[in-house]
Amino acid sequence: MSLTILSVGYAFAPVGPDAVGGAEQVLSVLDRALVASGHRSIVVAPEGSRVAGRLITTAKLPEHITDDARTAIERRQCEAIEQTLTEHPIDLIHAHGLDFAEHLPQTNVPTMITLHLPAEFYRPEALATRPGAWFQCVSADQQRRFPPLPNMVDPIPNGVPVDLLQARHARRDFTLALGRICPEKGFHLALDAARLAGTPLLLGGQVFPYEAHQQYFSQQIRPRLGRDARFLGPIGFARKRRLLTAARVLLVPSLVPETSSLVAMEALACGCPVVAFPAGALHDIVEPGVTGFLVSTAEEMADAIPLCDGIDRQRCRATARQGFSLDAMIASYFRVYQRLAAAAPRFVATRSVQRPR
Repeated sequence: MSLTILSVGYAFAPVGPDAVGGAEQVLSVLDRALVASGHRSIVVAPEGSRVAGRLITTAKLPEHITDDARTAIERRQCEAIEQTLTEHPIDLIHAHGLDFAEHLPQTNVPTMITLHLPAEFYRPEALATRPGAWFQCVSADQQRRFPPLPNMVDPIPNGVPVDLLQARHARRDFTLALGRICPEKGFHLALDAARLAGTPLLLGGQVFPYEAHQQYFSQQIRPRLGRDARFLGPIGFARKRRLLTAARVLLVPSLVPETSSLVAMEALACGCPVVAFPAGALHDIVEPGVTGFLVSTAEEMADAIPLCDGIDRQRCRATARQGFSLDAMIASYFRVYQRLAAAAPRFVATRSVQRPR
């Protein structure tokens, strides 16, 4: 059965193949897969997003997200969703954003809510029963950490394009850290670990226009940069693949339980060992002594960096091929799409979106 899927991204993060956030990357993959499989994909996301289906833009992100800017962006998000539901026959809504409870309408369209973040990031009322809505986690570890939720479907583990991550680049003497530049990612500790180990570090990622993120960069990251510690800014897929293939090791010093770690999976697919804090699902991604090491402090991370020289990089690639299949992830989502869409008639609006005040 051909489907029309309305995917709703986070109001403050553009979607696309080179997106920094994991939720945005997963949404982008599913959008492309839907179009390639003959389904119809409609995506509500901020200006600057790149999609394979039809993009309904909300707002361009400002340089600084103030309270007034946040209210305006959220209002536009609600309007875009309401307009889309009015103009198109939708089989299923798939919400990916942290802010889903602020925007999703009351409707008889079946709705799937993917929880990409730890439970403590969501307001309790957002996780309450919603008629016709199902919740879904991105790893078994994440689901174990969530309270029991109504209408919870089985977790769908994230995957990465293992075949596309195969590249030929000579290994070089640098460590790497990649992701959103924000306090919970702990990249200042990666910089400390590389300095203690006496090895250069390249940090790639994006500083989003939140005051806390910008302060973290200016107060914790910038003072640690120098000749042997460089900030690259956002990097696209091709450059990320090249860096991961050439890097000595990827450092993942996350300070919150990771629901999944796409960058750790990508690293292993490129044959790059991973040294990480044992935060959430990283327990299930990194096998100590085989694909990297799990450590508890910056000092232990520094000690583990030279140990990674003995890790079999082909074994890392084999682990990724066996455990992090993107095709398996897509197939699992498509099965749930078909099941939930078949359980309800096509869209008939029952009530408009509650717009933020």
